[in-house]
Amino acid sequence: MFASKETYRACIYTRLSRDDGDKPESDSIANQRALIRDYLKQHKEITIVSEHSDDGYSGVNFERPGFAEMMDEIREGKVDCVVVKDLSRFGRNYIEAGNYIEKVFPFMGVRFIAINDSYDSSDKSQSDSLVIPFKNLINDAYCKDISVKIRSQLEIKRKKGEYIGAFVAYGYVKDPEDHNRIIVDTYAAEVVRAIYRWKMAGMSQNRIADKLNSQGVLCPMEYKLSMGVRVQTNFRVHKQAKWSAISVTRILTNELYTGVLLQGKSSTPNYKVKKRFDKEQSEWIRVEGAHEAIITAGEFETVQELLRKDTRISPDEEALYPLAGYVVCGDCGQNMVRKTIPRHGKKYVYYVCSTNKAKKGCSSHSISEKKLMDAVLHVIKEQIATVMHMAELLELAQSLPENQRNIFNYDAQIVKLQEEIERNKGFRMKLYESLEEGMIDKDEYFIFKKNYSDKISLAEKNILALEAERDAAVEKNAADYSWVDAFKKYEGIEQVERQVAINLISEIRVYEGNVVEIDFQHNDAIEAALKVIATLPEDMKAEA
Repeated sequence: MFASKETYRACIYTRLSRDDGDKPESDSIANQRALIRDYLKQHKEITIVSEHSDDGYSGVNFERPGFAEMMDEIREGKVDCVVVKDLSRFGRNYIEAGNYIEKVFPFMGVRFIAINDSYDSSDKSQSDSLVIPFKNLINDAYCKDISVKIRSQLEIKRKKGEYIGAFVAYGYVKDPEDHNRIIVDTYAAEVVRAIYRWKMAGMSQNRIADKLNSQGVLCPMEYKLSMGVRVQTNFRVHKQAKWSAISVTRILTNELYTGVLLQGKSSTPNYKVKKRFDKEQSEWIRVEGAHEAIITAGEFETVQELLRKDTRISPDEEALYPLAGYVVCGDCGQNMVRKTIPRHGKKYVYYVCSTNKAKKGCSSHSISEKKLMDAVLHVIKEQIATVMHMAELLELAQSLPENQRNIFNYDAQIVKLQEEIERNKGFRMKLYESLEEGMIDKDEYFIFKKNYSDKISLAEKNILALEAERDAAVEKNAADYSWVDAFKKYEGIEQVERQVAINLISEIRVYEGNVVEIDFQHNDAIEAALKVIATLPEDMKAEA
């Protein structure tokens, strides 16, 4: 404790937190200041030399600009008295607050006054009082309680699909009538759609960024600034920020544009520690259909698949080659690379296995681009023709009465399994007679019994699975054959373009001898359709 002085140079310190929004008016900065000044009128020995405020800052930590300025003045010897309305305005971390009041301020010869708590460090009778530590503890507990309540409320809001965040991703704005809801920004949404179209057309992120910049389209940050949104960033390099490959990638990988709201990806350990940590993906809060989608889920998944593939672009090319990222070696499974070989003044293009280097690894599996494109076009045409024929047969299947469709013959299979169960139950019952008659011993009895019991259990399990499938088929009534449209739109195709590969092909395998195999998308749907077609009478198939 320091010796009493005749005069003091005081700093008035006030603080108001965002968490104090429901507090009475008496806690406002203006009213805190008025109360302190009125108090100091009664203390002629104290002269006010400065005032510092922290508006919108939590009392949990002491990393506040106003507080820091006050401490600088104390260190410089300009201030030797600090006056606050009460201890809660000074801070709510009882350890930190206690450290300043009981150690730092006495060491630096600073008088500390908390008016509403009737505390004045110049009063020696209060030096050993338990009141101050206890009040600091109460303030800390209050802050903890508030933090728990806020976290709980935010969790509820996120699960309800309400948007929690200061800023919204490019393409959306906050609803002026409900700031927890986001709506489509018409102009920016069109830019987002264009970015997805260009990516699916084969353009790289760099090319997309260059195209947007050349068209004078403002990048997300500049666009927000132009709309009056206050955006602070430490990454601004140029006077006016430009589109970059990174900003384009962020848009291409943000599921928000499909109407999905992903929140709660990070958090803080507790109310005292502000450093955030990433949470496990299983802990994220995901709400589908939370807002209007800008792109479809199918478009998003297509782009994610493209981003996973090797999609390097030649420096002098504007877009990807039609089959880039789809061609692999049929033997080793590695990517085939496109190579241009000049010969006799002409350029010849081949695809070769990427592991074929200096006669190490796989063989070249070399195939000319023309042969590959011709083979792919031929197979695609055949697949389209097959799918169109299947579509006719599926229409016939749908035209049959429900009791005649018997998709996958569920009932017939279930009856067979039930018969198998009854047969094995009969065998199991006769085992005891065989044991009594001495035809089998006890060991054989238990072995045979277990064998029959296992067969019964397996058949019962299979029946449950078939019944579930049958019920699902009945409920759906008509299968989803939208995949047919994916092939139908390319009827009459004469050239393999990038969009064709994206929408139809999963993988192209090249084997030695220029043998080409293609895996198409929608294989599961095609297999299911074939099972439906198999139930049609042969005469109906022949007519189709």
